[in-house]
Amino acid sequence: MKMSRAGDHLHCGASQSRPSKVAVLNIAGEITVAAPREAVFKALSDAPFFASCIEGVRDLNRIDATRYDAVLETRIAYMRFKFKVGVEMTKMTPPEEIEAKVEGAPLGMVGRLTATASTRLADAGGQTIIRYSIDATLTGKLGSMGQPVLKAKAKEMEKQFTARLAAAFAGGAAP
Repeated sequence: MKMSRAGDHLHCGASQSRPSKVAVLNIAGEITVAAPREAVFKALSDAPFFASCIEGVRDLNRIDATRYDAVLETRIAYMRFKFKVGVEMTKMTPPEEIEAKVEGAPLGMVGRLTATASTRLADAGGQTIIRYSIDATLTGKLGSMGQPVLKAKAKEMEKQFTARLAAAFAGGAAP
């Protein structure tokens, strides 16, 4: 299994235009997976498989053909968070593009997470180049955590996802 990451970008900005803090994360990167594009698309468009690549996701439930809900538990700096999230697949163009909208709220505290994720797959001679971008907004206590803390957590989650995806396609086998 060969996997590479190139051109990762991560930007954070904070705004105080409201009484509660707002943090904006823009994450983009590229991963190369040693598997055919059709197999990668099939795996990434399968919600249970995709969720299995994200640390802390549990209780995934299918609502209908394009909507799911789940619980995401994570630790950011010294605090543990549990989110109730809803995911809607907003665009699927096999075998090249997947877009989704994510909305969630941390359980037990004020705040909100909204994100739009876009994934584009390109064939690279038996391998697949996955280009992704995520635009996320965090409000409330989450938004007040600070740019360096949120940026570090986003990079950590990105590395974990990449490693799990690589393991799933190890040896050229489809998950």
